[in-house]
Amino acid sequence: MIMAVSFTRYGRLYYLDPGEHSPKVGDKVLVPTDSGPEVAECVWAPQYTSEDIDGLPVCAGVAGEEHLSRDEANKRRRAEARSVSKRLIKRHSLPMKVVGVDYVDKDNVYTVYFSAPHRVDFRALVRDLARNLRARVELRQIGPRDEARLQGGIGPCGRDLCCATFLKDFEPVSVRMAKDQDLPVNPLRIAGACGRLMCCLKYEHPLYQEFRASAPRVGVSVDTPQGAGTVVGHNVPSDSVIVRLNDGGRRCACSKASVCGPRQAYESTYGE
Repeated sequence: MIMAVSFTRYGRLYYLDPGEHSPKVGDKVLVPTDSGPEVAECVWAPQYTSEDIDGLPVCAGVAGEEHLSRDEANKRRRAEARSVSKRLIKRHSLPMKVVGVDYVDKDNVYTVYFSAPHRVDFRALVRDLARNLRARVELRQIGPRDEARLQGGIGPCGRDLCCATFLKDFEPVSVRMAKDQDLPVNPLRIAGACGRLMCCLKYEHPLYQEFRASAPRVGVSVDTPQGAGTVVGHNVPSDSVIVRLNDGGRRCACSKASVCGPRQAYESTYGE
């Protein structure tokens, strides 16, 4: 049995072992963490999975009134810390932008995540924050990708950002991947909300590499079921090539297998 929860609406999913509990979608449940059980919302109700999955944390049960009130109090503290941080950053005239605030009531520690164009000397700011919040404060500078992960948003595809929902690790993405997929090398077209290359360029890149390794190149003369012609383009998602026929110049889309030389030789020898 497996279930999924989220600490924020439309946020990243975390998978749990439901144990003896059977929460429904929308129920508030307790998730074990290093700082104690935290309240999260059930997004996927417990269901069976065909795979053997070990090591998942076990759901600590349905959240009670005391847990919900504690969660609301922590949310108010985080909102207050965010407001105080912005005010003090403006007072100290520091080139910083507050991205997110985390609070652990068990240790009375605030963690303020910020972005900045360069390294910032925030020692005086930390002292003022600790004095105003009456707690220990830690400041952590993050990059553009982590900033987009914390803030969330909508990508060019119209869906929630991958980094804010399911993507755990940022794999390297290069402009070569965009070129291999015949995408325009325009930063405005291939950049994500963080201003860096979109992580989804990595998803289909192996498929494009495999296709190009076996498909005829552009400009090569091929024989198709509709006649001889020249390859003028590729359509990787449909596993086909675009051919301009010698008879009349008409274009047609043919499957890669129908214009592949080794495949044609095999069929002519052994039959279809």
